[in-house]
Amino acid sequence: MRSAMRRIAGTLLALGLAVPVAAAPVVLISIDGLRPVDVLDAQHRGLKIPNLQSFITQGAYAQSVRGVLPTTTYPSHATLMTGVSPGKHGIGGNLTFDPYSKNQRGWDWYASDIKVPTLWDAAHDAGLSTANVHWPVSVGAQVDWNLPQIWRTGTADDRKLLAALATPGLLPALEARLGPYANGIDENLAADQTRARFAVALLEARKPDFMTVYLTALDHQQHESGPDTPPSRAVLEQIDVLVGNLMQASRRVHPDGVIAVVSDHGFSPVQSDVNLYAPFVQAGLVTLKEGVVADWQAMPWNDGGSAAIVLRDPANATVHGKVAALLAQLGRDPAYGIDHVIDKADVLRQGGTPQAEWFVLFKPGYEMGSKLDAPMLSPSPYRGEHGYDPALPQMRATFLIEGKGIKAGKNLGEIDMRDVAPTIAHVLGVKLPQAEGKSLLP
Repeated sequence: MRSAMRRIAGTLLALGLAVPVAAAPVVLISIDGLRPVDVLDAQHRGLKIPNLQSFITQGAYAQSVRGVLPTTTYPSHATLMTGVSPGKHGIGGNLTFDPYSKNQRGWDWYASDIKVPTLWDAAHDAGLSTANVHWPVSVGAQVDWNLPQIWRTGTADDRKLLAALATPGLLPALEARLGPYANGIDENLAADQTRARFAVALLEARKPDFMTVYLTALDHQQHESGPDTPPSRAVLEQIDVLVGNLMQASRRVHPDGVIAVVSDHGFSPVQSDVNLYAPFVQAGLVTLKEGVVADWQAMPWNDGGSAAIVLRDPANATVHGKVAALLAQLGRDPAYGIDHVIDKADVLRQGGTPQAEWFVLFKPGYEMGSKLDAPMLSPSPYRGEHGYDPALPQMRATFLIEGKGIKAGKNLGEIDMRDVAPTIAHVLGVKLPQAEGKSLLP
């Protein structure tokens, strides 16, 4: 594709016509849950992550990235791909809003749910080739060689589902050379190692102009043991090895290319689960039958460290007033661990989903539990969580970039997550006119 574009450029030159400045290919790597402090303060923390640290001296980096509402994986990755907030791109949470639990805990896997053009779309429209390995919200994306993220059963059948939804023939061809791919729901380090191996092979075989790669084991480990714990540090050091492998492959394939590393959110320790469903049931806003939801007027939508509150009929003033009074009551009770509640106007101002009439933002240490019949307060099964207020320093994400045209040692300061997509678009030389952010590069 790039050789064809160069031939076109040569023709334009021969005709005496203007030729656009050559864009740089980009490999964009996401490390779920990577905190900026882990990279910027790695030596002080005793972390051995030389590949990630090399961005600090050889490229540009953000001091921190302010994320979106909520600070969860899928809304954040859709923002990283579009440059707009969840309220505009349409991915309001990790899981689809499913008050009757009919979707079997289905996640927002499908790119068709993104309401604005993505970087993949912009690259395609510019005639650039694209590839993807495991990026969230990528099923059906306009990607030339796509291994999207999806799972259902957690068994080997998930690879059959992926093979059917990936670019036709791509997964079987890669597995014939590399062995079995990782199951979609597998978030352990071994799965990241497998996906990184497939990403290197895909990069070297297809040489895409724009490639996205998603690594999830750090998030998984921080949920299990908490942030900045010995197991989480060990996983991060191994992910740094994978980043090094991807960097080396990228430089072999595209010596004039750019490599960027992003994350979707930070992390905070957590101790307590809050059953936010229970007061809605007690207030008659949710009706249970044999332990499952039979009817509802207002329902929490779980985002870990926060919860969107959705009304079935937002125009029902009686229900609206009842929920507003209930949330005010819960906010005054310290047992619920609520930091504050924002109303519709503030939700929209902060770019949250318009489905939410309110957002309940928990204090760090508390999270919304997932069981309808749990005690009001119980020990969390996790040791680390996100989804909290994006204003919190603990929730800040990471942005690193190096390569052609990137000034070495440049501290970009504190940036907005919506700036990432227009920055990548700028490097690729493509247009992303709907972006709410701005390019960070001159």
